[in-house]
Amino acid sequence: MEINIPQRQKGEKEVLVNETNTAKAYGSGLIDVFATPAMIALMENTAHSSIQDFLPQGIVTVGIEINVKHIKATPIGKTVKCYSSLEKVDGKRLYFTIEAFDQEGKIGEANHIRYIVDALKFVEKLK
Repeated sequence: MEINIPQRQKGEKEVLVNETNTAKAYGSGLIDVFATPAMIALMENTAHSSIQDFLPQGIVTVGIEINVKHIKATPIGKTVKCYSSLEKVDGKRLYFTIEAFDQEGKIGEANHIRYIVDALKFVEKLK
């Protein structure tokens, strides 16, 4: 299976901080600010969706590692924008750098590794 994903392939996603994605709602804290788990999910989503169109049907990526820094809190009503860049492809491993920003500046950064798998075979192994 030949897969060609352009080096430095970029991704971009954004989300509005609301009552459903706060630390209080996630149970990761007691304050109504953008939750670290919500930021991580946004980061992973930005990375995987940036390369999905380059994969054959039935082939997906799964996150296998993420190293995250949540630098600054973002209150309800602000927008968080996330940017990913594919830095390296090593066989089935894809290495990303990711940054997240609100209107005030950078709120988070991550290094993330995703692994290319056949979705059906992956699910079959779980049975």
